[in-house]
Formats: sequence, C-alpha cells, structure tokens
Amino acid sequence: MARQIAERGTSALGPGLTPDPEGAWLSLRTLILLRWMAVAGQAAALIAAISFFDLDVPLGTGLLIVGVSVAVNLTLALRGPGNLRLTGTPAMLMLLFDLVQLAALIGITGGLSNPFALLMLAPVTVAASALTLRPTLVLGGVSILLVTLVWRIHLPLHYRNGTVVEMPDLFRFGFWLATVIGILFLGLYVRRVATEVRSMSNALLATQMALAREQKLTDLGGVVAAAAHELGTPLATIKLVSAEMMDALEGQPDIREDAQLIREQADRCTAILRSMGRAGKDDLHMHAAPLGAVLREAAEPHMHRGKTVGIDLTPDPGTPGREPSILRRPEIIHGLRNLIQNAVDFSAAQVWIEGEWTSDRILLRITDDGEGYPPQLLGRIGDPFVRSRRAPARPEYEGMGLGLFIAKTLLERTGARLSFANAAEGRAHPERRGAVVEVTWPAAAVRAPADLAVGANRPIEG
Repeated sequence: MARQIAERGTSALGPGLTPDPEGAWLSLRTLILLRWMAVAGQAAALIAAISFFDLDVPLGTGLLIVGVSVAVNLTLALRGPGNLRLTGTPAMLMLLFDLVQLAALIGITGGLSNPFALLMLAPVTVAASALTLRPTLVLGGVSILLVTLVWRIHLPLHYRNGTVVEMPDLFRFGFWLATVIGILFLGLYVRRVATEVRSMSNALLATQMALAREQKLTDLGGVVAAAAHELGTPLATIKLVSAEMMDALEGQPDIREDAQLIREQADRCTAILRSMGRAGKDDLHMHAAPLGAVLREAAEPHMHRGKTVGIDLTPDPGTPGREPSILRRPEIIHGLRNLIQNAVDFSAAQVWIEGEWTSDRILLRITDDGEGYPPQLLGRIGDPFVRSRRAPARPEYEGMGLGLFIAKTLLERTGARLSFANAAEGRAHPERRGAVVEVTWPAAAVRAPADLAVGANRPIEG
C-alpha cells in the first residue's frame, strides 16, 4: 500500500477540529465599503464623460443603475449586522450583483469600447482569493457570459455632435479575448496563491498548537516529578507516625483503625504520584537526556502497535563511543514522534531508528519496510495538505498532510535539516525497502552543555 503523506486530522488540532484550507470568510463591512468606492467611481465617470469629454451618455439610465447599487448598499449598511461575515452562496450573490450592475453600466456606455470594462475582472478576482471553488467557477462563467453579451449587445458611445466613438471590430474582439483570458488566468493565479497562503497559515496554526500541547505535557511532567519529590518526605513521615500509632493503639481497635486508614491513604497518595510520574515519563523534569533516551521517549507511544520498532545507536568511525546527551526540547520530541508514527503507520512489520554522531553533527535515520513514498510526491513531502492519490494504509485514516509538515517545521526550528527518500535497491539491508527520513543537526544546536543541571524546584506562579 502506498504511503499517505499525511497525519490523522485530529492529531494536531484535537478531536473534530480540522483546518479548512478554503475556510476564508468575506466581511460584509468590507464588501459595503468596496461597493461605495465603486459607486463613487461610476458616478464620477458618468459626470466626467459629459462635462469634460462632451460625450452623449444616457445619464438618467446610468444614474438609475448606480442608484440601485446605492439602495442595496444602504439597505445592507442599515439592516445588516456590521460584523457579519459571508461565505459560500451569500458572498457569491453579493459579488454576482456587483458583476451584473457593472455589466449593465458598461452595456449602455459603449460596451467593450469603454476602457472601464476591464473592471469586470474584479469580482472574479475577489471570489478566487476568498471563496471556495464552486462560487468562483460560477462567477467566472457568468463574467465571461456578460463580457460576451456587452461585446455583442451595447449602446455605442457618441459625441454630442453625433460622431460615433467605436473601436474597430478587430480591436473589440481582441479586447474581448484579452478580458476572457484575464478572467481565466487571474482567477486561476489568484486562487492558487490564496489557497497556498491559507494552507500554510492553517498548517502553521496546527504546528503551533501541537508544540503548545507538547510543551504543556512537558511542563505537567515536570510538575508531577517535582510534586513527587517534594511530597515524598511528608508522606514518608505520615506513614512512619501512623505505623507507630498502630503499634501504640494495639488494645484500642476503633482508634487503631483510624491510624491504619491514615497509613493506607498515605500509601495511596504515594502510588498516585508514582503513576502520574510514569504517565508523564520518568525524566520529563530534566532539561537534557542521552540521545537514546530521547529516541525511546519519542517512540514509546508507538512501540506496542503490532510493529517492531528497533533503535540502534552507533558513533561514526573515529568518534568516541560515548553517547551524546542532547536537549530535551518539546519541538524535538514531538517532531520525532510524528516521523516515527508515520513510519509505523505505513510499515509492513518493522521500523528501524538509527542514531549516528560525530564531533560536529548528530544524524537520525528512520526507515521502514513499507512501500515508501509515492515517487511523484517526493519533491513535495513536507508541504502542508499534500495527499497521495492512492488508497491509505488504514481505511479510517483521514490524511490532511499535516503530520510531516509539523514534524519538518518543528525540527527545522531546532536547526535540523530533513531529507525524504525511498530506500535504494541492493543496499546492505534489503529488508529496509520502504521510506527513509534523515534528520541531521549540527552538534552545537542540540548537544547539551556539560554543566547543564536541573537546579532547585521553583514555586509555580498562578
């Protein structure tokens, strides 16, 4: 089964919360303001055509068309909520009205001989940048239809002396063709750019939320470890005193039961703290840990999912064999965890995690025995919302392409460089035939200082 370049949709934002790459909304206030600007420009153009260029323009009809736009705008401004945001059909209808109104005004003022016909590109551009595909296609199709109508059916412009102002047919056809191409090209161009911007924005939001969640887990583990440390002595004292009381109250069974209850509850508190410490990882209160411990912590949630996950640490030849201690940053833990999860999800039976180091670099390699990445997507791995077209490895898998993006973004924040590839044929380990991810850090970026210490526990400020 081909590898899905994705992460479960709920992994980054929580259950049921998935970023929508086309979830942009148009503010009603913004649309009203833009329409007022259009009304002012249209009225000024009509007056200028008559006053300065001596054109015989049907002023009454033109002002009527502009007046309809004024009436609609006043109604929306007075009756519509100022903070209303539109998407889908309501936003499409607003832009469709502007398109029809502009086409009617162009139609009575020379058709495509009127240079302001170029403004019919505006509603389509707005739709392409802010709305989903269906409204954009509808507006694009209607705009092409209206441009064609005003090309064929329009009132010609003429001066007051009766001289007609009309472009040659070839020029008008060229202007129609240029406008149609402009609608198609600008619509496609703007939509592509806007979609990528929204996708990146949503993916970065998911990354920030994933990092914040990992940071909270790290902080919680430190609080648990500190609490277990600070409460250990009082609980031991309570147990000791209660045991002495039980011995002293041997002949008073009722009171002795109370002392025994105190001891049992102290034991229970100790067990709860120990359990919480295990849930938060035994060393979450540490600032640094050996490379192998960090890898095991990142892989631990996926160690018991029916796949074999092996960790192998080896120094490069000529490098001292002492395992390096690295910083335990939330970005490193969460980024590696996402890469390991992706490998486990799409492996057939086994995942290999290899760590290598020299005096100036640390390299991690994660390999699986699955079918690898789809070759056509190798150059785009790590981009948000990149999906494979083939069936996912698990039917319930909702791929959004965020898992590898989050991992890549978080690890690059720590100074790492990531590379994605498929295992080469005929290599030393033929069973490792799936995807390969390599993460390389400069040693100075993640190696823990030799004098790094935990320090004294500090009080929590509320």
